[in-house]
Amino acid sequence: MSLKNLLLGAAIGAGAIIASASGASAAIVCNREGDCWHTTAKYTYKPSFGLSIHTNSWKWKDTDKDRYHWREHDGRGYWRKGVWVTF
Repeated sequence: MSLKNLLLGAAIGAGAIIASASGASAAIVCNREGDCWHTTAKYTYKPSFGLSIHTNSWKWKDTDKDRYHWREHDGRGYWRKGVWVTF
């Protein structure tokens, strides 16, 4: 394999990684009961759901550690009173 082909393959691979990483829109969503989960898609939640949407780097404060907890779930929806509600 020539150096030119190797460099071309590396450039194509790097471009694919950058394109896939920039398309992700990660966030952390929490409800009033303190259930928090990650989402990788940008959803429009109704205000009546009572959710707070944070950046993916958000962390709760040490003083809030008893208020929040993780409840991960795949798919489109939100936690309400311990039940995953799809929409």
